[in-house]
Amino acid sequence: MGDKAEPTTPAPSPTEEGLADLAASVGPGAPGNNNSSNSSSSAVSTNAKILIIGAGMAGLSAANHLLQNGCDDFLIVEARGRVGGRIVSIPLSNNQKVELGANWIHGVLGNPIFELAMQHGLVSVVNVPKPHKVVATTEDGHQVPFSILQEIYEAYVCFLRRCDEYFLCQYSPPPDIHSVGEHINYEIEIFLSSVQDPKEKRLKQSIFNCLLKRETCITGCNNMNEVDLLELGSYTELQGGNIVLPSGYSSILRPLSGQIPQKSILTKCPVKRIHWKRKKTFTGLETVDEHSENEESDDSEKTVTEIPTAGGALRGASVESNSSSNCDYAEGNVRVDCEDGRVFHAAHVICTIPLGVLKHTHKTLFDPELPQFKQESIENLMFGTVDKIYLEYERPFLSADISEVMLLWDDDKRDMHTTTEEELASEAYLSKNWFKKIYSFAKMTDTLLLGWVSGREAEYMETLSHEAVAEKCTEILRSFLQDPYVPKPKRCVCTSWKSQDFTGGAYTSIPVGATQEDIENLAQPLYATPQAMKPAIVFAGEHTHSSFYSTVHGAYLSGRTAAQVLLANDEPDEIIMESDGSDLSAWIQGIALD
Repeated sequence: MGDKAEPTTPAPSPTEEGLADLAASVGPGAPGNNNSSNSSSSAVSTNAKILIIGAGMAGLSAANHLLQNGCDDFLIVEARGRVGGRIVSIPLSNNQKVELGANWIHGVLGNPIFELAMQHGLVSVVNVPKPHKVVATTEDGHQVPFSILQEIYEAYVCFLRRCDEYFLCQYSPPPDIHSVGEHINYEIEIFLSSVQDPKEKRLKQSIFNCLLKRETCITGCNNMNEVDLLELGSYTELQGGNIVLPSGYSSILRPLSGQIPQKSILTKCPVKRIHWKRKKTFTGLETVDEHSENEESDDSEKTVTEIPTAGGALRGASVESNSSSNCDYAEGNVRVDCEDGRVFHAAHVICTIPLGVLKHTHKTLFDPELPQFKQESIENLMFGTVDKIYLEYERPFLSADISEVMLLWDDDKRDMHTTTEEELASEAYLSKNWFKKIYSFAKMTDTLLLGWVSGREAEYMETLSHEAVAEKCTEILRSFLQDPYVPKPKRCVCTSWKSQDFTGGAYTSIPVGATQEDIENLAQPLYATPQAMKPAIVFAGEHTHSSFYSTVHGAYLSGRTAAQVLLANDEPDEIIMESDGSDLSAWIQGIALD
């Protein structure tokens, strides 16, 4: 992966495929024929028992689970030139590397990613916390006393917890309040009503605003007013704090991809169409005509939404061979066409295509189209934009004891009541204000800073050159630190997850009007016929896990579940789960948790 590649000047965006291919060229799962898209490949039709679309965490998890249960008759097709999906790193100077995607393991207890990291020695057992000193400053360089910062932070956490409680509790929110942002701002207004000094009130409001901007990066949205209040608590937070792997998050890919035979991973192979409901004709298998199927709408809906029970386990057994040579492809098998002309036939498909891609392509990607309830859920859910800005310097310039600088923008300078949504989304507005969405710069090392930006402002940043972003960040730091000698960075690296064809954003959240049921709908498998005992398509990815959406461990668990669905009748006695026999609870006791 990227940590082994030679340092190189980044392309216009490091999340673009040019740089990602560099990282992939020395990584696992890069078959020699990946780069070919010639006419000979278009004539090739490949059979596999299971075809996994996507080599991100969900796809790798599914493949590993299949292998652990003796099923090696599968192929992974990946659109990019590398494995990992939204987990990717690139090298910087001095043997440093930066993570462009996933950053932390969210929680310890019950987190399979943490367990995997422990099993492979990727977690430091003796965890000595680094001193964490946050400095909050205003635009004119005024540093806020820590006591005020702590007071506002504690109040904010309390407000956010109250929002969480609505999901499980029976009581209703105040009238006309439907979003997390509206509820928190309602509580902020009450909290600040007792503050008499206008200057103090404005300062405390700016701290609340900063924390709300931070929350948009955590949640994956443009504004917390977009996030449904009653559904916020549907996300389950695992205990143990956020864990950083010393060798970077992307190091988790090695133990996962290393177990998969190289020949089983085909990169640079974007999928064009999935023919998932087919029937026998005199000329072979053909995709079912949607319109003729409408006459049986009650029956076909049932086959999509209900998973057959084990009562008919013997049926469909002809497609359940673990050996490719003995695999008998059933009547309802799936055909997958790729952009380069390659064609794959499989008894089952595990589809891990991200929600951001499904939003743009689901109408043409699936033939026939997805059931209406699935299409509506794809449209209902939100797939927001969150980007990173890395600034690398020749020498340190921040005080050694400072770990983060919070930027308290004076957002009240513009009158929100006279600024319409259209104006806020306009290029004229964003060009002058995009950078005000950056809520802090955190010190990764003495010479490396990290800033975060979300929503429309992040999308606008993706259109700028790295030089323009570096110049603006330098201007910001000089202003907030009141230091005209803050140096320009020697390198600026910005991600561009919204612009990426194979992601279309960062991660999933539940907006106003959507529900947890929408995520459950996305996870529902598709059956080719009412008689089929196993689904033609099983869906996986963070957007399909109703409790851990937006996380890597959610993607991992969804991939494992998808594999279990297809293994259900292969191994009637038991299905093997990941374990190396180590007692993880003993390790956990030796780790200092947040």
